[in-house]
Amino acid sequence: MEIKVLGSGCSKCMRLYDASVAAVQDLGIEAQVEKVTDMAQIASYGVMSMPALLIDGKVAVMGRVPPKEQIKLLLQAR
Repeated sequence: MEIKVLGSGCSKCMRLYDASVAAVQDLGIEAQVEKVTDMAQIASYGVMSMPALLIDGKVAVMGRVPPKEQIKLLLQAR
């Protein structure tokens, strides 16, 4: 599984990244969690509001930081 956190590096982006890493660890799944701060790359995903969470190339969350439990549900649904 490939997880990307898109954002400029702001505090919300960091919280989303940390929550995503914690969700992966809690579930014990194999996944690569990556931060993406390059604006050209972010724009290529069609994201208009940050932070955003991509799971296997699809936007799962945009413009907010969901709780870790919600991220776990999103990961389990994939």
